Amino acid sequence: MKVLCVIPARYASTRLPGKPLAMIAGKPMIQRVYEQAVQAYMPEEVVVATDSEKVAEVVEAFGGHVILTSPDHPSGTDRLAEVALSYNDIDVIINVQGDEPMIPPEVIDKLAQAFVDDEDLNMATLKTLMNEEDYHNPNAVKVVTDQNGYALYFSRSLLPYPRKKTVDFKVYKHIGIYAYRRNFLLSYAAYEPTPLEEIEGLEQLRALENGQRIKVIECKFNGIGIDTQEDLDAVNKLFAQK
Repeated sequence: MKVLCVIPARYASTRLPGKPLAMIAGKPMIQRVYEQAVQAYMPEEVVVATDSEKVAEVVEAFGGHVILTSPDHPSGTDRLAEVALSYNDIDVIINVQGDEPMIPPEVIDKLAQAFVDDEDLNMATLKTLMNEEDYHNPNAVKVVTDQNGYALYFSRSLLPYPRKKTVDFKVYKHIGIYAYRRNFLLSYAAYEPTPLEEIEGLEQLRALENGQRIKVIECKFNGIGIDTQEDLDAVNKLFAQK
């Protein structure tokens, strides 16, 4: 099985403009993510997909592989699909978000291994136990699954709602890393946006609303996805402590 790891890196982030090039302990964020991803064992190649010449130049400067994609893609999935079209011999594509500089290489391998273990699997992602202080944080996405580990729903609201306090109550945070079979990804990217996706602002709901299944694998990684200046400051503080 051939695995490709793709890191979408859009320059014009709404809340943190120029986000891929934001500095983290002396290195651009995109370099931090890339250096983590290339340590994974199962991907044969790691590539940054960007719409920005500035980002491409930085990636090439640190020796990374980069592909310039269309600036007109409405989502990271569309950018991922463009890259997939150039890799006909790839079986599985893993989408590592360009704002997860602390992503452990082993979780990338864990996702890839799920496709080795299940030949019928088309899409997978990760979850981890959520800290209570994030229960009502809309930037911390929650996920609930069925008894076989497939997603029932993702939301920015608290899931599940603890109406009965005596019942064992766990809240899982969605980790925004995805893996797809290549052919499924190309079909998925062609779906039109769906109502729940647009209400929540969560693209993965498009798959659920079209009747597709998403395997959600539990892990212990609980990093900081960087969406705001406050997130960036928090990650820089962690790197300084390390």
